[in-house]
Amino acid sequence: MFNWGLTANGLGSQVGFPALAQKALLSNPSDPNGLANQLSSTNSQWLSTAQIYQFATKGLSIIQKPSSISTLTNAYAEVLWRQSLDKQTPGLSNALYFIQNAQKFTNATQILGDSVMRSVVTTALGVPQQIAFQPLLAQEQAITSRLDVSKFQNKQFVQSFADRFLAVTQASNMNAYGSSSSLVGLAAQARSLIA
Repeated sequence: MFNWGLTANGLGSQVGFPALAQKALLSNPSDPNGLANQLSSTNSQWLSTAQIYQFATKGLSIIQKPSSISTLTNAYAEVLWRQSLDKQTPGLSNALYFIQNAQKFTNATQILGDSVMRSVVTTALGVPQQIAFQPLLAQEQAITSRLDVSKFQNKQFVQSFADRFLAVTQASNMNAYGSSSSLVGLAAQARSLIA
């Protein structure tokens, strides 16, 4: 239940770190020095999940309620559905998440704190993933110099930005596939020269 609970709450990439997850989710979300708050600078889902379940004050009893079990089950099913979408159209699940949530984000810090938003925005803007190794101020500057975040309040802009993300993702996949098929072609040519 622990693994799919993390996955259902957008923390599937943290399944390999159960001690960290336990400590973060048991921390008090209202404590600015709590682990969930500290981790939220890199992934806002930590704080969001700690706030939803309130394990620090309510203990584990909340996840025994039928409504909580239903919420977790539905969220997990949605994650699996989104992953199946990505197999057919890479990036589609992130684009859908972006469309549904973009209006909640009002600054670059919030975008950088959400792994999906960070991926969509940096990909669409052409910001290299290595920017993550830069100081936070430099990362924010890389986004704000290319994007007026207030435009996320405009549904048409959000849709066109999601389309841009999908186009860049599709082009990246085509380039990767094209490169591999070129290598296959070169290998076949090399084989014919040797034979």
